[in-house]
Amino acid sequence: MELKSSHASPVLNSLNKPRLPAKYVTIPRKKPGKLDDVLSNGWLDAMRSSSPPCKKFIMDANVEVPPDDSDNAYSSWMLKYPSALKSFDHIIKNAKNKKIAIFLDYDGTLSPIVDDPDRAFMSSAMRSAVRNVAKYFPTAIISGRSRDKVYELVGLTELSYAGSHGMDILSPVSDLASDDHPNCIKSTDHQGKVVNLFQPAREFIPMIDEVFRTLVENTNGIKGAKVENHKFCASVHYRNVDDKSWPTIAQRVHDILKDYPRLRQTHGRKVLEIRPVIDWNKGKAVQFLLESLGLSDRDDVLPIYIGDDKTDEDAFKVLREGNRGYGILVSSVPKESNAFYSLRGTSEVKKFLKTLVKWKTQLEVADRGSK
Repeated sequence: MELKSSHASPVLNSLNKPRLPAKYVTIPRKKPGKLDDVLSNGWLDAMRSSSPPCKKFIMDANVEVPPDDSDNAYSSWMLKYPSALKSFDHIIKNAKNKKIAIFLDYDGTLSPIVDDPDRAFMSSAMRSAVRNVAKYFPTAIISGRSRDKVYELVGLTELSYAGSHGMDILSPVSDLASDDHPNCIKSTDHQGKVVNLFQPAREFIPMIDEVFRTLVENTNGIKGAKVENHKFCASVHYRNVDDKSWPTIAQRVHDILKDYPRLRQTHGRKVLEIRPVIDWNKGKAVQFLLESLGLSDRDDVLPIYIGDDKTDEDAFKVLREGNRGYGILVSSVPKESNAFYSLRGTSEVKKFLKTLVKWKTQLEVADRGSK
């Protein structure tokens, strides 16, 4: 069983991988194509629009500086996406007699966005908040990172984990759930318990490995660029790249993907992500996890998904359709979303989780007192 990783996240400084089959032969470094390619197809516009200014932090305390309430644009935006904290009573009112399930993104939600993705650590207070939430509610983390890496960063065994945007899911086995889902096998988790392992893009692993190697080779001359292999997808970070070099990065990724029609490129927060062309995303992962937990197709379940990234929109959309649950967008800047509510940053995420636990414990005390 490969679940326990004995090495760090496979980042660009490790290229000593075994030779791949002939059909995945390494593509030689290409000269950059015409920048008109990435201009005409809107890549640069998408890179800029998906990369808002970073939140400010008090570095010693790792505390976010909230936006000014006098910002008219943000205040107007919050009329459409009200604070989940200020709307907590309304959320809980709709959760009456329902089982709440919690889904969380990692980067920008549980940990701050930082220059080095390998140093995106969650605070001990946040870890405690997530652990307490998992005591009372089924809880899962759905991240673009590899599942092994996000587990390494979080380190909680009480949760379910989905890596690579939901293409690598470790979920509990439920007597209420169907066990005949395609691409789902029985496995064991870090504690040796039997779990479901779902990997709908397994056949793409050699291709992703090959693209990762080629991306490293074709971007290693660009200062600040960083490439990561998340097993079922790859990412090119340009957060530390001078914006004058963004067109070069975009063009080189574009040129590589011309040779891989079964892969597609998506945008995150100052990151280009290369993913298999399959009908799967974080929204599908939420549906699968609900099914694994025996909570799908039920009127007495309220899923809540908290995330900050464009890739979380698929999950928000799934919950919005048919009013199945609530998406909560973590953002300190106005942007369009399929979410219902908003939180300003990781500090408010922590506060929301703690408020949820406090409400649940008070409810249980009241129930015991009435018996």
